[in-house]
Amino acid sequence: MTILVTGATGFVGSAVLRRVAAAGLRPRALVRRGADRRNLAGVDCDIVEGDLARPETLVAAVAGCEAVFHVAADYRIWVPDPATMDRINIGGTAALVAAATEAGVKRIVYTSSVATLKLSPDGLAVDEDSVAAIGDMTGLYKRSKFLAEAEVLRLVAERRAPAVIVQPSAPIGPRDIRPTPTGRTIVMAARGKMPAYVETGLNVVHVDDVAEGHWLAYQKGEVGRRYILGGDNLMLRDILAIIAAQTGRRGPLVRLPADLLLPAAWVAERAAQLLGGREPMLTVDGLRMSKKIMFFSSARAERELGYTHRAAELAIADAIAWFRSNGYLA
Repeated sequence: MTILVTGATGFVGSAVLRRVAAAGLRPRALVRRGADRRNLAGVDCDIVEGDLARPETLVAAVAGCEAVFHVAADYRIWVPDPATMDRINIGGTAALVAAATEAGVKRIVYTSSVATLKLSPDGLAVDEDSVAAIGDMTGLYKRSKFLAEAEVLRLVAERRAPAVIVQPSAPIGPRDIRPTPTGRTIVMAARGKMPAYVETGLNVVHVDDVAEGHWLAYQKGEVGRRYILGGDNLMLRDILAIIAAQTGRRGPLVRLPADLLLPAAWVAERAAQLLGGREPMLTVDGLRMSKKIMFFSSARAERELGYTHRAAELAIADAIAWFRSNGYLA
């Protein structure tokens, strides 16, 4: 049985690829030409070159597959060209789900995000029924994932796409090679380079628990239904305290209002735009998000799929260990 995994060279996608292989099935990885393939190391899988930005390459990718795990996405808080993100996250998702449905794929698991949900103004944990509108989306990434999820649901309704939607929170753990925004925070704190923090809250989850949640959604999920794959809800100051305790460093003592950092974020974005550099550590949209408490409940996935997650301390420990062994904390 062949199962396609998109985003297999990435953080969550590589964990899903390994979960499929561990089940004794034959994974097929959709890989862009020239992509960093380090996360494929040690996994016996077929590789097919393709690109979500080039829909014509997706037909061959899904041919003969029993199932598709569509994990790939352009996950950046800031991008120099928003159209590129939309072409991948929205257009590429619609094209892949349509191609898989046309090819007779029996199950599609689409990796959306908790970013598509409406947050509680009181900082309470929300679930899948917390319906948002496009105006609730802060930043280009959240907007693109909101619209991509809407495309998947449209294809479920109009073309009977056999798609189940999973919504990971903030995954952490091994093989975060880029790293992700949450991973960058862990690296900075573990290196003692984060003297201050903003008052925000996150739901952190081990990436391997997220991968297991994908597998459970493939086995038990209801078509057209959404499942949050999360972990523990923690304030950022508590996450940083855990990192400090595990690394023997002193945690940050100063809390800064997010608005105080906005001018620096604006300058960092302008510099990145002019110099063609990487996504800056400080971004305007990232600071706007940090003014909210992003807490979520995985009760539906636990109840309907049998999903579980390990404690945040264990997830953070695994992330730190991987970053250390791969030279990120030097």
